[in-house]
Amino acid sequence: MNKTGKVARYRIQRRLGTELPGLGKAGALERRPYPPGQNGNRRRKFSDFALRLEEKQKIRMNYELREQQLRRFIRNAKTGKGSNWTAKLIGLLERRLDSVVFRLGFAPSIRSARQLVGHGHVLINGQKVDISSYVLKVGDQVTLGEKAMQNQIYLRAKQSPRLEVPDFLRKEEQNGKEVGFVQNVPGIEHVPFSFDAGLFTEYYAARNV
Repeated sequence: MNKTGKVARYRIQRRLGTELPGLGKAGALERRPYPPGQNGNRRRKFSDFALRLEEKQKIRMNYELREQQLRRFIRNAKTGKGSNWTAKLIGLLERRLDSVVFRLGFAPSIRSARQLVGHGHVLINGQKVDISSYVLKVGDQVTLGEKAMQNQIYLRAKQSPRLEVPDFLRKEEQNGKEVGFVQNVPGIEHVPFSFDAGLFTEYYAARNV
């Protein structure tokens, strides 16, 4: 995503009418629960296409993905067993390393989680992994390196967690250090915002992805 400022992130959430936890700080809709450029007395009218597009944008914006990246994950989700590729897609996106670092409360947003990963602060099963799009497997262990424990990204997230740890993950303390584990493959119910999977599926149904 090209927009980086807090105001831009708030505008994205106001435009979509949904708080997207992956973008960071809460409160985008508290004072102005209506789209940018409108006042509280006007209501938007949506076409069927616009409704489907909105659900797609929620996924793309929350996980901070370019369209090409999202389509690549969709192609992966459509391979193998199982017909519900949207559920498989969420299982992949929620197990991306940057998403897991965020959902474990090690970072206040997916973007900041991506920073920790890119700077080599994240360990999977004791080995440094600096690829944010790496998809974890059930049973994988996630920890932060020693330097990350003093990083402001981690300290800020620990002081004010954005979300509770979901049940497909587990977090515990070992030797004074927080450690996370992937317990299960997440599903659509683990999307941390209002999401209509049917509309999302319909958006891509007529597209050659």
